[in-house]
Amino acid sequence: MANFLNSYKKYFVKEINIITVAIVIGIAIPVITWIIEIIVHNLPVTPASIILLHKNIPSLLLVDVLPFILVAISYLIKNQQKISTAKYDEQLADRDKKIESMAEFAKQIGEGNYNTQLDISTHNDALAQSLLVMRENLISNQKKENEQSWIAEGKDTISEILRTNIKIDELSNKVIQSLVKYIHVVQGALYLYDEKNKVLINFATYAYNRKKYINQEFKIGHGLIGECAYEMDYIYRTEIPEDYATITSGILGDQKPQSILLVPLVTDEKLQGVIEFASTKKEIPDQTIRLLKELGEIIARTIFNLKVNQRTEQLLAESQKMTAELQENEEQLRQNAEEMRATQEELQKSNEQLEANIQKVENAQKRLYSLLENASEIISIYDENMVLTYESPSVIKILGYTPEEMMGGKDMDRLTRKGETAMRAMFKQLLSNPSEPVSIQYTYMKKNGQKIFLETTGRNLLTDSAINGIILNSTDITERKRAEKEERMRSKMQALSENSLDMILRLSTVGQFFYANPVVETYTGIESKDLINKTLNEVKFSDILFNYFRDTIEQVKANPEKTTTEITIPAKIEGIEEDRIMSFNAIPEFNENELETILFVGHDITEAKRIEQEIQDKNRKIEDSINYAQRIQTSILPDNKVLREFIPNSFIFYRPRDVVSGDFPWYFKKGDDIYIAAVDCTGHGVPGALLSFIGYFLLNNIVDHESEHTASGIIDELHYNVRRTLKQEDNEAEARDGMDIAFCKINYGKKELQYAGAHRPLYLLRNGELEEFKGDRKAIGGIPHRKKEEKDFTNYILDIKRGDKIFFFSDGLSDQLGGPEIKKYSPKRIRENIVENKGLTMDEFNTFFANDFNKWMGDNKQIDDVLLIGIEF
Repeated sequence: MANFLNSYKKYFVKEINIITVAIVIGIAIPVITWIIEIIVHNLPVTPASIILLHKNIPSLLLVDVLPFILVAISYLIKNQQKISTAKYDEQLADRDKKIESMAEFAKQIGEGNYNTQLDISTHNDALAQSLLVMRENLISNQKKENEQSWIAEGKDTISEILRTNIKIDELSNKVIQSLVKYIHVVQGALYLYDEKNKVLINFATYAYNRKKYINQEFKIGHGLIGECAYEMDYIYRTEIPEDYATITSGILGDQKPQSILLVPLVTDEKLQGVIEFASTKKEIPDQTIRLLKELGEIIARTIFNLKVNQRTEQLLAESQKMTAELQENEEQLRQNAEEMRATQEELQKSNEQLEANIQKVENAQKRLYSLLENASEIISIYDENMVLTYESPSVIKILGYTPEEMMGGKDMDRLTRKGETAMRAMFKQLLSNPSEPVSIQYTYMKKNGQKIFLETTGRNLLTDSAINGIILNSTDITERKRAEKEERMRSKMQALSENSLDMILRLSTVGQFFYANPVVETYTGIESKDLINKTLNEVKFSDILFNYFRDTIEQVKANPEKTTTEITIPAKIEGIEEDRIMSFNAIPEFNENELETILFVGHDITEAKRIEQEIQDKNRKIEDSINYAQRIQTSILPDNKVLREFIPNSFIFYRPRDVVSGDFPWYFKKGDDIYIAAVDCTGHGVPGALLSFIGYFLLNNIVDHESEHTASGIIDELHYNVRRTLKQEDNEAEARDGMDIAFCKINYGKKELQYAGAHRPLYLLRNGELEEFKGDRKAIGGIPHRKKEEKDFTNYILDIKRGDKIFFFSDGLSDQLGGPEIKKYSPKRIRENIVENKGLTMDEFNTFFANDFNKWMGDNKQIDDVLLIGIEF
């Protein structure tokens, strides 16, 4: 506004200047005209001359009037400019008001106040419309962000519960309780699927902020719970059945819910359970349904993992129980032997160091006997206030500190808290009872960081004029402590060896026996006392045992490392002569880094070997049976060679997970029709292979006897025949086995392709574009739904065009885990590979998918049978 006023002032001044100029010009023109005429007529410059000129030249009067005309014109221009300026000022003020209004509107939106209003009638321009559109977009985005944030927060809350709870009961209660509170419903329940009994069991119920204890069971397909489990899809109802449970509340009384939501817990297409929620509101929000659907798989995967972990723990406990007793004695003996060997080495080194120190001290005593009578000890003198007044030079050798470094209270600073407490207690006792010496033991840290044990004996000699203090004699007893520990370990080792079930001997490097436990007599017939101090050549061992000891001693002498050898020796146990398989460990024992003795520990593994052989025999028989089944399966299934006799441009990428497979390619030609299918039976390995034989021969029988069936008609027949074969139509049927299938009927004469599928899609690549034909969401076979009529399979009829390519496959390809993030291969990746490599031939597609699958799987285990069929017309 200030800029506008300045501009206006400049304009007004300019306007005044224009009028002044007009007046000046208007006056200057007559004056100049008069001067010119006076000069032309040679007249003097006087008023009389001017009057004379006007008389003689009347036209000068017009020139004289010109100033008035210019002033009048300027005045008119000035008035017009004033009118324009006023109108311009009014427009500027109105625009400023609109801009300020829209700026305030934009500021309110920027501060998050989306309820502010803007009058469209007074702001009908593009900027105002844009601001209103922006506000609506921000409101919409905020709503979406709030929904996403709400869903993410809910998933995080439940994920934390799933992560921190390892017991299914606690996890179920906490999950259902948290969900009921989070989504604001009045009741919730969690049902887990019992695979053994084929029922859904209520594990947790929560209503009106209270935990409920309700025992309920539902069979698959029975009730809404069973129906949700059978369909493996969520159920949302606002029309509640009459027999549905009534919600009881002290506030609301007895009433039926207005809406219910049931969500299956499914992972890897396997049912784990169902969660159920009831609300007194007429509708359950879409975002709540989205949250529960996304949580369904997460909860299912966690429950599945907990079940697997529980089963694994059970198997592990059984396995550990079987081997615990055998391993306990052997491992303890080995650890004690290693510890004794290490202790012996440390003791030997310490003894050498101790002897060297003693020699040094003795030499010092001889040189300075009158000064340091106790030079093998640290001699310290304290006053009655525990202040060190003297430290003998021997402290340098024992602790590494100089006497000066021990002064000034530093001696006490280097004590541990326990050592300082013991020192103060000793001083207190010495002061209270001066005639009695006091001894304490404590640890001390040497200057080089080595921890040692000291024994200090204190005497109160404050009354002795020569000492005038409390004298402490401190001795390093580290080696004594180690010797005591070694003796304890030797005693412990001796006790373990005497009571061990293993044969334990210690021999020198020349074959002399230093130790043998009583078990030796059991296997050699020679008492242990008869072996001590004798050599190998003096003892009548069997040739096998004698040669083992002799050869092993030479081997350890050449390469002093632990060895393990299995040998079979003759033995007489409980009066029965028999060969026993022994596992001997030869452990070298050192003294001053030189091999001194060899400890032999022999463990009887005869029974373990017998059990191992029985297991190997059984495994070999099972493997032979499976290999024979594989030869039978291979002989009846088509391969690339058979298929290309009638469909040249085709391939079969087939990779069973085990020796035999539950997936199988099927091919049949009858008249002008060619039938081909990719079949995926329940399971893999031997169970899947058995089911594959049923599917194979049923398909052959159906197609051979029924030539007029469509593709869907054939798999409808297969569906009912599998049920009859497996007796799944009986009321007490429990076998839910079946198969998925992608089935094609091709007639080259009619240029027609018929397709029908059970859970399996068909991909058609035509002119570089990929089209998917989805199979029906039901399997071949399985227990029929008692309350729901089944629909026939969908039959797709496609016109074949030259260059068309079709692909169909089992779920083993798309479900394979791999890649850098260990994710599924996925149908999306299959579609992308087909489109990105649309120019490849069928043979090249076969090679491409084989290489890509291997690269994706990497070092991961193949999780299922894999089958992919491709055809180019």
